[in-house]
Amino acid sequence: MPISMTVNGRAQALDIEPDTPLLWALRDTLGLTGTKFGCGIAACGACTVLVDDRAVRSCSVPVSVVEGANITTIEGLATGQTLNAVQQAWVDHQVPQCGYCQSGMIMAVTGLLKLLPHPSDDEIDDAITNICRCGTFVRVRRAIHAVTAPTTEAGNA
Repeated sequence: MPISMTVNGRAQALDIEPDTPLLWALRDTLGLTGTKFGCGIAACGACTVLVDDRAVRSCSVPVSVVEGANITTIEGLATGQTLNAVQQAWVDHQVPQCGYCQSGMIMAVTGLLKLLPHPSDDEIDDAITNICRCGTFVRVRRAIHAVTAPTTEAGNA
């Protein structure tokens, strides 16, 4: 029996085993390779996607658990050629070095900002536990604060 979900706004019915990790359903079945395999035990965060707007590490979630859910991957964030605010902040603040973990990091930050639009440094530290071997955490924080900075009607204050 197919497992149904919506991925990046498109209804999907996947004919796969119910215990297949969401990561592999996205990468192997749907061809959405922006979500990366890192550790396989939900520790590193490279595989982070949004499930009903909450950041989830897809390597440890069976597709049966997300049946009927709305899944957003890194491929689903931009609108046409326009990056979303977090993606644009990543570019503006030159966050990535090697870039391998960055799709998961962007998804984790996007999920955080859906829950807490103006997180404190402590809330960022608590929520963004993704591992970046390049150590770009200072740039990550800078990019998050750029997205959440208040603006005035005349432009940035």
